[in-house]
Amino acid sequence: MNPRYTSTAIALHWLIALGIIATFSLGLYMHELQLSPTKLKLYSWHKWAGVTLFMLALIRLGWRLTHSAPPLPASMPPLLRKAANAAHWALYALMFAIPLSGWLMSSAKGFQTVWFGVLPLPDLLAKDKALGDALKEVHETLNFTLLALVLAHTAAALKHHFIDRDSVLTRMLPQRSKS
Repeated sequence: MNPRYTSTAIALHWLIALGIIATFSLGLYMHELQLSPTKLKLYSWHKWAGVTLFMLALIRLGWRLTHSAPPLPASMPPLLRKAANAAHWALYALMFAIPLSGWLMSSAKGFQTVWFGVLPLPDLLAKDKALGDALKEVHETLNFTLLALVLAHTAAALKHHFIDRDSVLTRMLPQRSKS
C-alpha cells in the first residue's frame, strides 16, 4: 500500500482546508457588521463558498470511499488509531452538517440561496423566524466545534511530525519535484 495519500486526496484536503479557513473568517467578520449592501454581498459570498465546500466535501468523501487512506504508523497505539479515525469521520460529518445548517437557516429566515447569483437552490424549510434563529445557533455551534476539531487535527499532525517524527503529516503534503 502507498504510504502517501493520492494527489487528488491531497489537493482536495488543502483546497477544502483553505476554503474552510476563508469561509469561517468571513463568517466571523460579517456577523458583526451593521446591515448594509456590503453585509448582504458578504453573506452571498459566504453562502456561495458554503455550497462550494459542500460539493467539494461530497467529491472528497466519494474519493475517500473508493481510495484507502495510507496506514497509520505501526508504532501508534490502537486507542490513538481509533481516535484519529473518529476525528476524521467527525470532520467529514461537520463538512456536511455546517453548510446544510446554513442552508436550512437561510431557508427558515426567508433568504433563498442562489449559488454564484445564478443557480437558485430550493428552500428546504418554510419561513419561520424562531426556527431560523435556532438554526443560527446550531450553525454557529457546529462552526466552533469544527474550529476546535481542526485545531486538534493540526496539533496532532504537528506532534506526529516534530515529536513522533513519523510520516503522518508528510503523507498529506504535496510532493516536491526532485530536480
